[in-house]
Amino acid sequence: MGNPLAGVDTSDAPYVIVSSDTHAGLQVEEYRDWLDPKYLPQFEEWAAERHDHRRLVEEVNGEYVERWEQDNADGLPGAYDPAVRDRVMDADGISAEIIFADGDSVTGQESPPFGAGLAAGQITDPELAFAGADAHNRWLVEFCATDPVRRAGVALVPVIHDVDRAVKAVEALAGTPGIKGVMVPTMWHDKPSYGHPIYDPFWQVCAEAGLVVHTHSGEGDWDSYNENVAQFVLEVPFWTHRILWQLLLSGKFDTFPGLKYVVVECGSYWLGDLLWKADTTFGANAKVKKLNSRTKGLIKKLPSEYVGSNVFIGASTMSREEIRRRHVNGIDALMWGTDYPHPEGSWPKTVERLETDFREVSVEDTRLLLGLNAIECYGLDREALAAVATRVGPTPTRLNQDLSLRTPDDAIRTARWWFDDYGMAWPG
Repeated sequence: MGNPLAGVDTSDAPYVIVSSDTHAGLQVEEYRDWLDPKYLPQFEEWAAERHDHRRLVEEVNGEYVERWEQDNADGLPGAYDPAVRDRVMDADGISAEIIFADGDSVTGQESPPFGAGLAAGQITDPELAFAGADAHNRWLVEFCATDPVRRAGVALVPVIHDVDRAVKAVEALAGTPGIKGVMVPTMWHDKPSYGHPIYDPFWQVCAEAGLVVHTHSGEGDWDSYNENVAQFVLEVPFWTHRILWQLLLSGKFDTFPGLKYVVVECGSYWLGDLLWKADTTFGANAKVKKLNSRTKGLIKKLPSEYVGSNVFIGASTMSREEIRRRHVNGIDALMWGTDYPHPEGSWPKTVERLETDFREVSVEDTRLLLGLNAIECYGLDREALAAVATRVGPTPTRLNQDLSLRTPDDAIRTARWWFDDYGMAWPG
């Protein structure tokens, strides 16, 4: 296993921060101009439902909505106004961002038509699924074109409804300035699961186009929750990262080596223990490999070896504990995110958050987590972003860091203890 920290700048130069999780989207009525006109009757019904939804939210949680919108009135329009967004990014110390749909997570007033964003898996009509996605994608292309160096858009592609149509959508998006990835529905419901060969043409075209595949937190098994939102909150990470194991254990990263997948906004706390169990399933000594006949030959490397090359984690505003676990969860795969303009993120006080949470982290580790991993994952322009960072990025000293603190050479191996405990060869 190579050393991902080799050659990383340990000086007091400003950090190039790339937010791996931000959101943008038009207000409901504004999507009308980007939609295929033949779907306008359905759009009017959907728009009315969105306004009804806001009224319901205000009835249930009106005080919170009013306070959030009043306190952040200056920055919330950045969800659709590029000039405001630039100002917000600068103030938050962000050099670049990965942009997902659904700018408003409080009242749902900036969602793509028919719920084609974070709730895409709940759409049952394939025509509406693609119509809503296409409307958002048309707008997103123009939005990202206002600064394709700093804005990396994630287009919507509801592949579960029609693989051939999804392939054509990716082919049309390939090479578009500012578009760096696609988001697929988190859940496949009654469709084939993502490890099924039916999706292979889609994974292939994404790999060839260099568009990173994403799932993003937001959907869950609503029919099972009996309107108990607490159950959704605890389960939603599972649904978000379930595709990881579908892709990995069906050998898609071996079949399509250029394929990259990112799971976004479901933390990273779950990853290390699952890598432990997955690695030992494929690489431990014979005493514990009781399923060897069923697993032999499924993949060419250990599961953890795909993390940081094919698999990345948009961990959003990482907790301090997740930062402490960075070497077991993937120091070369984890990516910080502000979640702007959603309230559960670090905006508008990102730098203040970093000043506290990264105080005891080495500069080299911090550079990877805050920006270099994202630059590697999405193929961003490192030199151009470094120039932006000289103007907006905080320095290690600003984050109260000790410039002499270094990451031990054996930090990753120590964190991934199972290699020694299970007598497994360390990847060379």
